[in-house]
Amino acid sequence: MIVNSLSMCYHNKLILAPMVRVGTLPMRLLALDYGADIVYCEELIDLKMLQCKRVVNEALSTVDFVAPDDRVVFRTCEREQSRVVFQMGTSDAERALAVARLVENDVAGIDVNMGCPKEYSTKGGMGAALLSDPDKIEKILSTLVKGIQRPVTCKIRILPSLEDTLSLVKRIERTGIAAIAVHGRKREERPQHPVSCEAIKAVAETLSIPVIANGGSHDHIQGYLDIEDFRQATAASSVMVARAAMWNPSIFLKEGPRPLEEVMQKYIRYAVQYDNHYTNTKYCLCQMLREQLESPQGRLLHAAQSSQEICEAFGLGAFYEETTRELDARRAKLLARSPEEVEEPAEDTSGITKMAVKFDRRAYSPQITPKMCLLEWCRREKLAQPVYETVQRPLDRLFCSVVTVAEQKYQSTLWDKSKKLAEQAAAIVCLRSQGLPEGRLGEEGPSLHKRKWEAPDQDTGHPRAQEPVMPGELCKKPFLALASGKESPLEGW
Repeated sequence: MIVNSLSMCYHNKLILAPMVRVGTLPMRLLALDYGADIVYCEELIDLKMLQCKRVVNEALSTVDFVAPDDRVVFRTCEREQSRVVFQMGTSDAERALAVARLVENDVAGIDVNMGCPKEYSTKGGMGAALLSDPDKIEKILSTLVKGIQRPVTCKIRILPSLEDTLSLVKRIERTGIAAIAVHGRKREERPQHPVSCEAIKAVAETLSIPVIANGGSHDHIQGYLDIEDFRQATAASSVMVARAAMWNPSIFLKEGPRPLEEVMQKYIRYAVQYDNHYTNTKYCLCQMLREQLESPQGRLLHAAQSSQEICEAFGLGAFYEETTRELDARRAKLLARSPEEVEEPAEDTSGITKMAVKFDRRAYSPQITPKMCLLEWCRREKLAQPVYETVQRPLDRLFCSVVTVAEQKYQSTLWDKSKKLAEQAAAIVCLRSQGLPEGRLGEEGPSLHKRKWEAPDQDTGHPRAQEPVMPGELCKKPFLALASGKESPLEGW
């Protein structure tokens, strides 16, 4: 996957801005469909990326950068390869270079975030914190320009004075970068503050490299024609659009925006096809719906707890079923082609009780899971706690778990997409083989009610520890937070 560095041009381009939790693969592909010329991924932190392994995902036809906890940190595909810019958060030149070399053969350009004012970025000396350290900026950018074969850019905010801003950008230009994106607000300013077209224009008139204008969504950009008006007002070479594109990515269409329902359905199709985590899909759809979140469809979206439920909320249930069948068939074909790469559980499988079962959370009470039922039964019978041993198959990255209870092993023969789901399936096998309740709807046992939140290491003295969880309240529980974008830890119990 090699891209000629000379093929990346930043003149007269429509650009999807880097946006945390928004700029994942489905949104980038959608923006390209609707006319964006260049798409930036969300800011990804150097320390996190350096832990990742590059994995070719043949089932999805993607390249994945996978963290030690098996989360896909960055996913890309051939369709966007010549037009995707990888934006990193960094405060160290050597780390920045290591990350750039890790991804450069799979992207069209490398960008350093020097404009994000949020604490998660600035507290590590990254983002807008770099603006107060020109020496570090120069070292990072110079190291990247000399060390990789892709064009290097950066994205900044304006400084308190125009003089200081111009002094900084001239120093940045001398590092040899290909272009610079300028957000026309100061570090402490937010979207409600007016964007300074004059400051961006002064930068554009000072530099010889392309200047990309950013920050116009609130004041200037409501439709396609407004993008060109903003470019002219700032004298910039190109325009980078953030929130206006997040609300409706079809803003890049010359013919005008498409109906939101159509846009969201197209986004969902990409999300399913590329196995996007449902929490990220849900977040992006919520940004599109905005004031319609209280509509019947918005309420269905809010209640959705899986990609399948999201699809059903938008009338795409049949698409989900068909697509997942195709992906499963593709994975099965790959496994059949390379049986030597399949790892079965290391244990001697003789004596293991097996069933072909999966954990479908919709069939269970939100307060009770099979693992909780099994743990409670072991306590009641004065048995040792269940022990789960889980392995991952390298080829398709699916999981299988074996649970040991009273020296007997139980396993589902169906592999699952997460460790937590595989453990729940193993617990179901054990419970069913013993004829025990497993927490399915209408099956709750009274003894389980008494201590259903009493996890092994949970402080039951917490003021909310004994409160029942009400529908729609999951994100309020300390150990059920969804804000990280990970699967709900509820699956682990």
